[in-house]
Amino acid sequence: MVTWSVLGVVLFALIVLALAVRPVLARLPRLRRAALALQRRATEAESLRSAAEELQARAESLQERAGVAQERIALIKASRGK
Repeated sequence: MVTWSVLGVVLFALIVLALAVRPVLARLPRLRRAALALQRRATEAESLRSAAEELQARAESLQERAGVAQERIALIKASRGK
């Protein structure tokens, strides 16, 4: 009699566990797709960050060159007496 009671309680607990785990297992494919999409976005963000850093470096270089050109123009104008 005790064996049947213990077996019933164990079986009931397993059924409750299975019912609790079922929704989680049903969501796993969607969670996996979401994780993959986030990884892709992270990769894209990293490449965009690298491109932005390169553009910033180029802009700084161009700004320096523009400053040098302005100094040369000022020297040329000064030497011409304008």
